[in-house]
Amino acid sequence: MDGGEGLLGAGDVRRLAAALGVAPTKTLGQNFVHDANTVRRIVRVAGVRPGERVLEVGPGLGSLTLGLLEAGAAVTAVEIDPRLAAGLAATAAERLPEAAGRLDVVTGDAIRVDVPGVPARLVANLPYNVAVPILLRLLADLPSLAAGVVMVQAEVGERLAADPGSKVYGVPSVKGAWYGRFALAGTVPRGVFWPVPNVDSVLVRFERGEPRGDEALRLKVFRLVDAAFAQRRKTLRQALAPAVGGPGEAERLLEGAGIDPSRRGESLGIDDWVALGRS
Repeated sequence: MDGGEGLLGAGDVRRLAAALGVAPTKTLGQNFVHDANTVRRIVRVAGVRPGERVLEVGPGLGSLTLGLLEAGAAVTAVEIDPRLAAGLAATAAERLPEAAGRLDVVTGDAIRVDVPGVPARLVANLPYNVAVPILLRLLADLPSLAAGVVMVQAEVGERLAADPGSKVYGVPSVKGAWYGRFALAGTVPRGVFWPVPNVDSVLVRFERGEPRGDEALRLKVFRLVDAAFAQRRKTLRQALAPAVGGPGEAERLLEGAGIDPSRRGESLGIDDWVALGRS
C-alpha cells in the first residue's frame, strides 16, 4: 500500500486498474486521482462530518471513496462502469475494513439513476463532458443535498462560479445560482491524475440556498435563460422573442419584471431571472 493509511497511491491505482481489466477512457471522462494529500484536501474543503451521508459520483477505483470513509462518512457511490462498481466494495474492504460497511454502491448513469436515501452532501470528481448536467440533475432531484464540493474542468468551474457581467457568465452560472451559491475553492494539479489529463481542474464548493420557487417557475426561468444565452449578443427583447411569442411580448415581460429590454442576458443576476419568470 503506497497511499498511506488505507488510501490509494499511484502504484495502487495502476494495480487495481490492471486487476479489473480497466483502461481509462476519454468517453467516460476517466482520470483517476492517485494522491492521498489531494483526496484529504477535497474531503476537508467539502466539510465532511462523521456519520454524514455523502453522495459520490464517479468513484472510479475508489481514491476519493476511501478518503470519505476515512473521514467517517457513510458513502453512496454512483458508478457507471460495471467493472469499477463491482470492484469498489472489495477495495474498501481491503483498504479500510472497519469502514467498508458504510459504503453503498449504485451501478448506473448519474444523469438518470435513482439515488437511494437522503444524502446531505455531494463530493465528486465529475466527468468533464457531463459535469454540469449531472450536477443540475442531482440538485433538482435531491433536495437533501445541502452542500458539497465537485472537482471539474477549470473552464466548467469558472462558469459555475461566475458573476453577472463576467465573460464566462452563462447558462451554467444562472442555473447553478437557482439552487445556491457556487465558489471556486482551489486548483488541482494535473499530475495527481492517472492518466494525466490535458485540461486543468478546479474545486467548486456550493451551498444550497432557500428555494426560489416551484418546479413550474424553475422550468420557465430555465427556458428563458436558454433562449437568452442562445443569442447572447442580442438584447433581451430580441433574444427572448422566439421563446415568448415575439418581441412585443418579450418587452412586456421584461418591463413587468423591471428589466430594461435593451439589456443582455449576461447582465442579469438570478434575482432578475426569477422576477422575469414571475412576470
